[in-house]
Amino acid sequence: MCIANITNDLFTPDFFKQVEIRYGTESVEEFSDWHDIINEGSLVSDYDKLLLTNQFANRRIRFVSDSEHWHKSDYWATPLESLGTKGGDCEDFAIFKYFTLKAMGVDESKMRLMYVRALLIDEPHMVLIYFETPKSMPLVLDNLKTKILPADQRRDLKPVYSFNGQGLWLAKAQGLGSTKPSSGGTKNWTDLINRIENGE
Repeated sequence: MCIANITNDLFTPDFFKQVEIRYGTESVEEFSDWHDIINEGSLVSDYDKLLLTNQFANRRIRFVSDSEHWHKSDYWATPLESLGTKGGDCEDFAIFKYFTLKAMGVDESKMRLMYVRALLIDEPHMVLIYFETPKSMPLVLDNLKTKILPADQRRDLKPVYSFNGQGLWLAKAQGLGSTKPSSGGTKNWTDLINRIENGE
């Protein structure tokens, strides 16, 4: 089940059969609903895409730590794993939203996974940010606060760095700005893409 590029071609009868084998009969409906929101999202504005995706992920995936869920200290689950097991941590929420929005047609250059410090709980955290234009204030999609807000209204988050399939950015001192992308990425991201391409 390769989802490197999620399209309608992915959601075949064989795909749903494999979902049933891997995650159980009840998961088939979850994946069917996912297919439906991707189709719906492909027809609406980017902002409505964000709303659909954020709501779906925050309702269908429950927060669970990597140590409890995967018995590992740090594990980045693929979208299939997060939806199939109905669980994930902050990174998994952000990853699921990223690939769902990409499937809806949102340009990858407008999205970044961002590592932040969640100041209210004093822990590292990950969110998805969306830029309408390169110079616009990004919108934050989060699993801690489910309402989509501009980054300048998320004073509880201290940005560290952000990345997508095109590069890695270090956060500037002010807001969620960024330097020029580096050619490097993160090992976890590379491993995640490889596992997605292998159908995990």
